[in-house]
Amino acid sequence: MLLHIDSSADAPADSVTRRLTADFARAWRARHPAAEYRHRDLAATAVPPLTGAYTTLGRRVERAGPVPPAKVSALAENPAEAREWELTLPLVTELAAARTVLLGVPMYNFSVPAALKAWIDRVTFPGAFLHPDSGESLLADTRVVAVMARGGAYGPDTGQAARDFQTPYLRAWWGRLGVRPEHLHPVAAELTRVDVLPFLAGREAAAAASLDRARAALSALAAA
Repeated sequence: MLLHIDSSADAPADSVTRRLTADFARAWRARHPAAEYRHRDLAATAVPPLTGAYTTLGRRVERAGPVPPAKVSALAENPAEAREWELTLPLVTELAAARTVLLGVPMYNFSVPAALKAWIDRVTFPGAFLHPDSGESLLADTRVVAVMARGGAYGPDTGQAARDFQTPYLRAWWGRLGVRPEHLHPVAAELTRVDVLPFLAGREAAAAASLDRARAALSALAAA
């Protein structure tokens, strides 16, 4: 299954990540016509932020040791905790079933959008992706394609790399869930605001080249 997640607040016409993830999804589905495909738009249908009932239930599950998602509801002690798990289980199940995860991640204030962070917080439920017997990650073989867009440039030769909290964050989080480093593919298009930010004037060619490289990388990943 391909799980396609967009998090940009922009409409497709104004969103680089939405256009790039759509291109990847079309190419992937053409190669896998019988495979399941799911699209989740976190801007259109927001994931509710966590409440105290979620964290209380999470701590109870942690104390009980690895608990399969199917058995978590039995540990809920009140309607609020049951509701939090009802909101969480479909997202956890969806992610666990995906063989490829396609993320559209614009850079907002040097990091990821709040809409994506809310999804990340909710699916990171204690033990949700651990095999109950072996303790191994159920996501070890999941392939993640993170399509990123940055208004400026944050590559290693730009002098702005230290302000990129987007790529390191995604690497750390997916790694913590057990996704193998070789299965995480961050692809970034930079200088995407060159048409509206005066201080980027004159860098149109670099912006176009960055977008072309991102498209080529995604095309290769979709074909793999």
